[in-house]
Amino acid sequence: MARAFIFPGQGSQSVGMGQALSQASAAAREVFQEVDEALGQNLSKLMFEGPEADLTLTENAQPAIMANAIAALRVLEKEGGLLLADKAAYVAGHSLGEYTALCAAGSLGLAETARLLKLRGQAMQAAVPVGEGAMAALLGLDFEAAVKAAAEGAQGEVCQAANDNAPGQVVISGHKAAVERAIEIAKGLGAKRGMLLPVSAPFHCSLMAPAAEKMAEALAGANIAAPFVPVVANVTAAPVADPVEIRRLLVEQVTGTVRWRESVLAMAGLGVDSFVEFGGKVLGPMIKRIAPDATTLSLVSMDDIEAAAKTL
Repeated sequence: MARAFIFPGQGSQSVGMGQALSQASAAAREVFQEVDEALGQNLSKLMFEGPEADLTLTENAQPAIMANAIAALRVLEKEGGLLLADKAAYVAGHSLGEYTALCAAGSLGLAETARLLKLRGQAMQAAVPVGEGAMAALLGLDFEAAVKAAAEGAQGEVCQAANDNAPGQVVISGHKAAVERAIEIAKGLGAKRGMLLPVSAPFHCSLMAPAAEKMAEALAGANIAAPFVPVVANVTAAPVADPVEIRRLLVEQVTGTVRWRESVLAMAGLGVDSFVEFGGKVLGPMIKRIAPDATTLSLVSMDDIEAAAKTL
């Protein structure tokens, strides 16, 4: 059987993230310093000290979540002596986490990943005026029913399935009124709950087309190498290793559905029975619902990493 290294997406940020790891490890400090220099911004200070409102801004949250996860990985590799290429058969990440996965597997350099995610956050925020879009979590409804609710709620506006996270956990995205209509329709189809999410823009729907155009331009000039191990892409829920295909899928990902449930099932089908999450404790619980027999491990603190170095 095999192992996958996985990386969380937006919403996993919190003030203080990475600070203890930075104090404990030179390998972590180097990551945060390189990201700060790449962005021309003291992002690590914002991560460590806040304020939370600034950290939550998508242009800051995206590179911050990536930096935190890569720091945990680098500590495991440099201080634990365990290389990703030796220990993982696949990598994957949720939304922005796909960029982290590509960085982890040597497809993108750290500085370039940070700059791309900063731009991605800015472009996604600018694509839709604040207040026009919304996202909502539909709980207790399967993916097909959530797609039906979104389609019926659209009524000439945009409303689409954005994240297929786990059985009974689907996020929809689009115009605010359409999302609100879809919530009511979903309840009629059997959803236990439908709740608007505290996000600043409607990610992963066709309203993000202007952001996809900006990312297409940025990625065209990005240096993307073949990863050490295949990356399971959000858009296809299938492994990819060709740089041309990786570039295309990253553009599609901006407006496309994050097929996380299918991605986990695909990895399980390829023999993965162990998932190691870096920099967060978000994806593990989802995986337990998708593939109950799989083992999950979350590496956030120095203690987590030191314990894992003995067992991986």
